[in-house]
Formats: sequence, C-alpha cells, structure tokens
Amino acid sequence: MTIEAGIRTYSYLGPAGTFTEAALAQVPEARGQEWRTVRNVGEALADVVEGRSDAAMIAIENSVDGGVSTAQDALATMPGLRIVGEYLVPVAFVLVARPGTRLEDVSLVAAHPVAYAQCLRWLGRELPAHAHLPAASNVAAAVDLLDGASTADAAIAPPGILEHHELELLAENIGDNQNAVTRFVLVSRTVAPPSPTGADKTSLIVELPDDHPGALLEMLEQFATRGINLSLLASRPIGDELGRYRFVIDADGHVHDERMADALLGLRRFSPKVVFLGSYPRADRAIVRYPDRYSDDVFVEARDWLRALVSGAPEE
Repeated sequence: MTIEAGIRTYSYLGPAGTFTEAALAQVPEARGQEWRTVRNVGEALADVVEGRSDAAMIAIENSVDGGVSTAQDALATMPGLRIVGEYLVPVAFVLVARPGTRLEDVSLVAAHPVAYAQCLRWLGRELPAHAHLPAASNVAAAVDLLDGASTADAAIAPPGILEHHELELLAENIGDNQNAVTRFVLVSRTVAPPSPTGADKTSLIVELPDDHPGALLEMLEQFATRGINLSLLASRPIGDELGRYRFVIDADGHVHDERMADALLGLRRFSPKVVFLGSYPRADRAIVRYPDRYSDDVFVEARDWLRALVSGAPEE
C-alpha cells in the first residue's frame, strides 16, 4: 500500500470515538486528511515505518496509571521514528451495556487495561464480584457488546460512545480521578526537530553502561549539572537478562539549546545506547525556566574560552 499523493495518512487506535481519536483531532494539519484505524500501538508505528501512514498518534503516559509500557517499549526498539508533537486529553468514563441491561446484571466488564485500572475503586464499590475482560480499546469493548463479539455484560467506554451507538448507560463519571489526563504523542519517520519555541520537551531513551553503584546517578548528573529538569523518568526492562533496564526520559528544553546539546553529548559518552526520540513543543505551552548560569550564552562563552586556551591566544 502506498500513500496517495497530496493526502496525508494518520494512524490511530480505533475504532472511531476513542481518546486517541480525540487527540488526533487536536492536530491542525491532520484535519481533512485520511485517518487510519489500527488495533494496537505496534501496528500504528509499523504503519509509519513501512510507509502506510505519515504519522501515528499513540498514548504515552497517563496522569493516574503512569507510562504506557507498550508504547515506550515500541519506541525503544523500532528505529526510524521521531516524536513531533504532544497532546493532552482529559479522561472520563461511562459504563455501558446492551439495551435493557441493569447494573445488577453485570458480572463481567470489558475494558482496555489502562481504563480498567482507572476505574477500580468505583468497580470495587459498585460491582465487587465482577471480573475483567481485557479489550483492545474502550470503544471496541462497547461495540463488541452490540455485535455479539463479546461475552461481557458491560463495558467501560468514553462518554462519546453514546453519540454513535445505541447502548444502555448504566453509570457515568466512573473514573476514580476526575482530573485524569492522558498524554499522547504524534510520531513520524525521522525528521529534523522543529525550531525551539521556549516551551519545549526532549524525549530520550537511555541505557546504563553496566550495573554498578551510582550508575543511575551518573546518568542523572548529565542533566542536573546543566540545569535541566526531568518531567518523566521511567525504567523499562531491556529483556535480554534480569537486572538490565533502559530509562525513558522527558527533559525540559530543546536539542538546539546549548545546555541540552551538552547533556546529550555527555549521555553519548556515558551510555552504550541513547535513542533520541525528538524535541517538540510542550502541550501545555509552559515556558521552560532555568537559572541564568545555564543560558546558551554562558555555554558559548565557556566553549570560546577553552578554544582560546588551547590556541595559545593571550588572556584578556
């Protein structure tokens, strides 16, 4: 399959009505283009790598459940990908069922594992004897009730599902955290980072060189000594043996910033593998603040000073 000339294709976890679709709807350049539904993160990213799509929207982190491990692992192991933007979607859930179903009839609940985790307290209180049936997506969990593909009695779904399907609303606002937000990233093939905006984020995956006391501290010092704040630090097993981990990192700033570039050079010297996932504008557009001693001018002056020393130029 090839991409039609003039039309951009975007892959997202479907079917229509998912939170991922809501994230993709925030991308101005995606409006009016072709949107391709997929079944999982791996398929979405494979679409990009193999040329079926120009970009894919995937969930990467949730304010309640933490990092999305499948997405983090895929980004760590699939070469040729670059994050080009991030988007935030408020998360709310409803419990739906086939028409005529009552809440007391429910014993098996279909839900995406992340959504299920965010509704555990409500489920434990209202349906203490229920069992969980994992689903590929929250919309799929609900749709499968209607077409007979699911043995579940009810499904956890986004509120928008009721606009597209004839389902019985059993309960609304069932999420345990009313302020829950999911962070999504738009991923393309490798491209040059956009110009800095002053409100940027850089995403990396870094492996430790070996397991020794202070190894993690040495990695973190690459950021701390340059005044760079980390908004995400998560560990994921590499998988080749016990005790070997890679670290998923979001750092405040842009690769074009002198301090960030210097940190990346330090990481490159330290780590056997550094995956640069991209520098891109923050979804909240919050300006990155840092002390004056870490400004670009200070790094440039220090580098010029060293060059003068080794060239033998007289000191001023």
